[in-house]
Amino acid sequence: MRYSSMDKIVLTAACAAFVIAGVATAADHVFVGATKCAVCHKKPEQGAQYPKWLESKHAKAYATLATPEAKALGTKAGVEDPQKDAKCLKCHVTGYAAAAALHGPKYDPTEGVGCESCHGAGGDYIKKATMEGVTSGTIKATSVGLIIPDQKTCEGCHNAESPSFKPFDFEKMKAKIAHPLPAELKAKYKTAETK
Repeated sequence: MRYSSMDKIVLTAACAAFVIAGVATAADHVFVGATKCAVCHKKPEQGAQYPKWLESKHAKAYATLATPEAKALGTKAGVEDPQKDAKCLKCHVTGYAAAAALHGPKYDPTEGVGCESCHGAGGDYIKKATMEGVTSGTIKATSVGLIIPDQKTCEGCHNAESPSFKPFDFEKMKAKIAHPLPAELKAKYKTAETK
């Protein structure tokens, strides 16, 4: 088959667009797991976020899927095993829908709803030097995958699609799971993204 010059131009442009789109998505960030976050975020001087998370319902989100209540809700929704069904795992396991290549060596689906469910996959911001750059304002948080969660972030899972959904009061629930940095540490930050 012979292609005209115009066909070749269109084909070349389409291929270039495909390659550019591929490069744009290659910036996906790797999920490192909550235990990696704990290295810095378990210390009281940092705010002890990891121990607070361990006590939360988020940390038990995957285990909850094995309860009789979850199995009964699953049956009603046509789910045989909530701990194996995407309908449930998409909200009960951090990074479930991400490609396997984006699950780092410490990634553990049994951690449930870990740090990265709300704050973004940490592979590119887990290093201390990167976080220092974010907090000093020399690195934009979102450029390394760090998300400052808001109501929309939470409503990605806390919505009417959930079979156990109850009306969601964002401010009340935000206060319930609060795990802020200590004020004296936060005062040193120069970027609005982290405040």
